[in-house]
Amino acid sequence: MRPRDSGASRRFARWIPAIAAPIVVGVAVVLVPLQANAAVDLPDLTPEELLELAASSDVEALSGTVEQTSELGLPDLSGLTGGMGGSASAAPGAEGSDGSGGDAASGDGIDELLSLITGNHTAKVYVDGSNARLQVLDRLGERDVYVTTGEGAWIWDSREQSATHVTVDQAALDALEAEAESHADEARAKVEAEVGTVPTPEQVLDDALAKLDETTDVSVGTDARVAGREAYELVLVPRDDATLVGEVSVAIDADTGVALAASGTAAGAAEPAFSVAFTDVSFEAPDASVFAFTPPDGATVTEHEVPVPTVAELEQWKAEAEPGAAAEGMPRPIVHGSGWSTVVELPAGAGGAAGGATGAAEGAEGSEGFADASTLLDSITQRVDGGRIVSTSLVTVLFTDDGRVFAGAVTPEHLLAVASSAR
Repeated sequence: MRPRDSGASRRFARWIPAIAAPIVVGVAVVLVPLQANAAVDLPDLTPEELLELAASSDVEALSGTVEQTSELGLPDLSGLTGGMGGSASAAPGAEGSDGSGGDAASGDGIDELLSLITGNHTAKVYVDGSNARLQVLDRLGERDVYVTTGEGAWIWDSREQSATHVTVDQAALDALEAEAESHADEARAKVEAEVGTVPTPEQVLDDALAKLDETTDVSVGTDARVAGREAYELVLVPRDDATLVGEVSVAIDADTGVALAASGTAAGAAEPAFSVAFTDVSFEAPDASVFAFTPPDGATVTEHEVPVPTVAELEQWKAEAEPGAAAEGMPRPIVHGSGWSTVVELPAGAGGAAGGATGAAEGAEGSEGFADASTLLDSITQRVDGGRIVSTSLVTVLFTDDGRVFAGAVTPEHLLAVASSAR
């Protein structure tokens, strides 16, 4: 059965270059690398009109090359995963010490994350309706993610010759969608009964801009050419002294409304700390063959079915995520503040080994693995009251001695104040 295609999913393609970095800190941190050597003079638009152009985009198919660069000011972290993964696996009682390789896998995951936030990457993007493929090109191989109607998702790593097949119980997903729609109808009826009518898209846009304007100066910047196409520039400047973000802008294709580029600069800096942009793009439907994947002979294949929650379970998770709510099992992240100065806290236990690295590494004697981890931690962090802190041009992270982790696109002073008040 073909899954229902929502408006949000149909427009997902145009935001591909703008969503990689913000997930890390929960805040958009972007500034567009525009080509100033090609004169462009587009009809003037207000910020509201430019946002409407982007929101009204109906592009469902595209393909192109995306370039990402990161200059966050982080030190060399190449030795960090070896100390945390390989050495820790030898520690008595450590997961994976039975030969299962659990810690090695953990080290690999950390290595991938560090590579994403510190390195430069080139990727091919293909989208056609609900079919999509992301092909990350590495020096010695490639990593691919295929999402295909009726087939779930395949994640392929050519260097490891491994493939993971992620599927979802379609019947359970359809039931969840139907139940969610019934709840949406009830909510809509309640709103109409209370206010008389449902707000128009224009009213929703006006309300969103009004709220955004409280913390952000919104303007239209310089017209430019990105990936050979004429584009507008939407510029966002935070009105918040606590954030590290200096300016945000997104290049929006003048013809289609698709986001073509995004990048970020720190407050007071002249060069972007993060940028991601199409270097070439086509809005023709890609050939169907680019979405087909069959694991090659000899590849290691792992099957993983994603459980589908009920609406009641989703409501329970939402309640458990509220500040002060007592959740069973793994602690859930806690969000402090809002807007540009949002700080995310991982309670003790939610951050895994990273959260307790300061206390464990410094307090453990006679363990070569922990000693290595302590040395590495010392090299990339600064000791502060109650823990250790690492600050990049756009992100600050605090590892507390009691196992918590705080992170945000904020100054070290603001992060420490939030952590202190959260004790």
